[in-house]
Amino acid sequence: MAAGTVVSLTRASGTGINDPLLLGEWFAVAWSREVEPGQLVQRRLLGRDIVLWRSKSGQGESGQGEGIHCWLDLCIHRGARLSLGKLRGDCLICPYHAWEYDATGQCVRMPAHPQQKPPAKARAQTYQVRERYGIVWVCVGEPPGDVPEFSYGDDPGFRLVLAGPYSFRALGPRLIENLFDVAHLGFVHAGLLGAPEHGEIEDYEVEMGPHGPEAKQIRIWQPDPDGTGKAAHVTYHYWASGPLTAGLVKVHGEQRFAIFAQVVPVDAETCESRLIIALNYAQHVPDEELVRFQDEVTAQDKVVVESQRPELLPLDLQAELHLRSDRMAIAYRKWLREIGFTYGTA
Repeated sequence: MAAGTVVSLTRASGTGINDPLLLGEWFAVAWSREVEPGQLVQRRLLGRDIVLWRSKSGQGESGQGEGIHCWLDLCIHRGARLSLGKLRGDCLICPYHAWEYDATGQCVRMPAHPQQKPPAKARAQTYQVRERYGIVWVCVGEPPGDVPEFSYGDDPGFRLVLAGPYSFRALGPRLIENLFDVAHLGFVHAGLLGAPEHGEIEDYEVEMGPHGPEAKQIRIWQPDPDGTGKAAHVTYHYWASGPLTAGLVKVHGEQRFAIFAQVVPVDAETCESRLIIALNYAQHVPDEELVRFQDEVTAQDKVVVESQRPELLPLDLQAELHLRSDRMAIAYRKWLREIGFTYGTA
C-alpha cells in the first residue's frame, strides 16, 4: 500500500460514532460520588447529551442502580435540556414549561393543563444504567451482559483509586492500543515506567482470552517499580475486556498494581478515559499522590496519541510497520476486524 493511501485513512467513515456495536457497550460516564441526591449531572456520550440523577425511592432503571437514572437530556415537549431543571421527590421537572417526569420517564403533569392526563408518548428517553466499582455505567442500546468485570476491583485485598476523566482529541481505539504498547514505556515515560537504555522488549506471546486478546509474562525493566528506589524487572499482563475496555496488571514479587481503563466516545472527534487503579501494597501512600502520578503519565501519553496520524486505527496490517513487540497491538487490530468494529478504525 502506498504511503499516500495511509494518509487518506485519516478522515474515512470510521471516525463516526454510528457503529452499531457501540450501542451495546457499557460506558463509564461518571463517578458514583458525582451523582449526589438532588443533583442533575450532565454528560455527553456517543454524541448524545445525557442527564444523570438519583430518585429518593432508591429504585433505578430496570430495578438496578440504587435509584440512579440516565435519560436523554431532552424534554419531549420543546427540546429544552432537562439537566437545567430541578428535582422534586422522584420527579424531574423541565426548566421550560415545568413538565414533571416521574422516575420511569413518564410525564405525569403538564402545569399549563393540570387537568389533562399527559399522553403515553410524553416521556423521556431512558437508558440502562448500573453502578459498580464506584462508577456509573451507561448503555444506550441493549447490552449483551452486565458491566465489564475487573477481578481486582472485587478483591478485598486490593485498594481502589479512581483516576480521570482524561479528555483526548483522538478516537478510542488509539487510546486502547496505547495502553497495550509495552515498547513506549521506556521512552514516553522515561524515568517513571522505564528508561531508554533499557528499552529492549523480550519476546512474548498473545492468546485469546474470554473477552478479547491478552498477553502475559511480559518482562519490563523499571527504575522504581515499588517506591523503594530500587530498579527491577517487573512482569506485565494485558487484556481486552471489550473494544474500548482494557486492563493491565504489573507484578513485582507479591505486589500487584492493576489498571482497568474504559474509553468513552464523547462525539465523533473526542473521547474520554476513566481509570480504576487497584493495588495490594503502599497503603501509606495517599490516593491523591497515586492520582497525580497517573495524571503525569496520561499527560505524556496525550501528547503522543493526539499527534498520531492517521487518526483512524488501520486494521489492514499492511498499512503500518510492525515488530514483535507490537504483538498485542496486532492482535487487538485483528480482533476488531473479526468482530466488525468500525468506530475509530479504517
